[in-house]
Amino acid sequence: MFNALNSFEIPILDAIGNIKCGFFDAFFPVITRFADKGIGWIAIAVILILFKKTRKTGLMVGAALLLGLIFGNGILKPLFDRERPYEFANITLTLIAPLHDGSFPSGHTLASFEAATVLMLRDRRMGIPALVLASFIAFSRLYLYVHYPSDVLAGIILGALFGVLGVIIVKYGYSVFEKRRNSSAL
Repeated sequence: MFNALNSFEIPILDAIGNIKCGFFDAFFPVITRFADKGIGWIAIAVILILFKKTRKTGLMVGAALLLGLIFGNGILKPLFDRERPYEFANITLTLIAPLHDGSFPSGHTLASFEAATVLMLRDRRMGIPALVLASFIAFSRLYLYVHYPSDVLAGIILGALFGVLGVIIVKYGYSVFEKRRNSSAL
């Protein structure tokens, strides 16, 4: 299914590879690790949950990440089981270890844009730096040759969608909770 698209996208990855330099070779493996298994974004959600003022935002980030885990990593990756670009192009990775799951969609990008979307919707002071970080992480997946551009684009789109849904779900949950609390107080 993806073979024709893979052939079209490999030259894009090769063009990105032409900007390789020592700084990027050191920077992108570090920046990409922030989103390994969503750990950096999960940590941000937990920290936000700890403080009453940001608790709702933290829950929204958590809800968005959960949606991405279920649909992106749990359903789409196994369903499509897309070969990674370094496998398709028969390239040995030198900057990070090979990965053992499907390529579509980019889970790092998905988690990053879920969290960044929530943060942008809730507080631009947190959202703008989060979007910058999410963009670096998304680009790192191309630079490191572990995702195709369409994997990253799908991660961005789904991440924004799940971010918005995370906000909606938590707002709805809070409104239901408030109605029940108010009706029981009567």
